[in-house]
Amino acid sequence: MSILVYLLPAALFLGLLALAAFLWSIRSGQYDDLDGAAQRILFDDPEAARPPDQLPPDRPPPDRTPDPRPQRQGGPAERHKA
Repeated sequence: MSILVYLLPAALFLGLLALAAFLWSIRSGQYDDLDGAAQRILFDDPEAARPPDQLPPDRPPPDRTPDPRPQRQGGPAERHKA
């Protein structure tokens, strides 16, 4: 029973800390645009479509090097032939 003397204030402190963090996140605008990131992934980056000479000077050109990993040939049935 004496353990409640320590556990009750600790639980109240952690609960208030979580409430303070939640209120801070609301005030700082963390929940203002919930759908923006979900929709942004669907659209192409407009700078990736630009030629490198038309990019702003503070931005490096996008990496357009080919993928160095070897490409697989054929489907699963062809890979398992003996």
